[in-house]
Amino acid sequence: MPDTAYGLRHVEHVMGTVFTFDIRDEPTTAVRHALAEAVRQLHRVDAVFSTYRPDSHISRLDRGEIRLGDCPPEVHEVLSLCAQAAHVTDGWFSIVPGGVLDPSGLVKGWATEAASRLLHEAGAHHTCVNGGGDLQLRGRASPGTPWRIGIAHPLRPGELLTAVTADHDLAVATSGTAERGAHILDPHSGAPATAFASLTVVGPRLTTTDAYATAAFAMGEDARDWLEALDGHEALAVLPDGRTWQTSGFGRYGSRSGMRPPSCPR
Repeated sequence: MPDTAYGLRHVEHVMGTVFTFDIRDEPTTAVRHALAEAVRQLHRVDAVFSTYRPDSHISRLDRGEIRLGDCPPEVHEVLSLCAQAAHVTDGWFSIVPGGVLDPSGLVKGWATEAASRLLHEAGAHHTCVNGGGDLQLRGRASPGTPWRIGIAHPLRPGELLTAVTADHDLAVATSGTAERGAHILDPHSGAPATAFASLTVVGPRLTTTDAYATAAFAMGEDARDWLEALDGHEALAVLPDGRTWQTSGFGRYGSRSGMRPPSCPR
């Protein structure tokens, strides 16, 4: 966990992806301990929720080897949050889109937000926790300087689509096909969702923002009206033919002109 000129930075490979911690506060003993605990918690989340590990609680629960009552408390919490997301999205968020129990569409955002909260409670109020490209931001990058988050263009490798600017707590989640192909399923048909090349949603908390990005991606053409009416969230979409659209309030965060390198790399 090397010190930098402004605080701490740490990279952890876990949950099949890369988590990056960018802490712009004084690296006190409390902050260091919180960072170490956040890393431990991520590995615990992986052990409990990974659908790739046959010994995880989620895998065993899906196979019927254990009951929900046999699972640790965080399984109850996550499944409750998934049920709430399914209700808000009218079923477009689903933990069984392919017939297999898989809460991954919420777990990574939930785990990233939880890690950010541990740091905040320890006194780190200016942080960026990046969980595989989905971010929970707090405070500012430096006094008077907001966070700037580069959003990759899904159809033009190496190019930025836009940069999201935030001078307050904000979550940024992107669902897309550029890295993992058409991996998001329409939960009503079971077919891959193909209406978007990418869809970025910003909101206050990453747990819900990430789940809403997944659900909206699966919704397809109905997503724009749904996102427009979603309180506290804004979105930017790229269609497979390169056309884009954004909700009416996204301009408060995104800018395509004069983009500088992002202050918290994605």
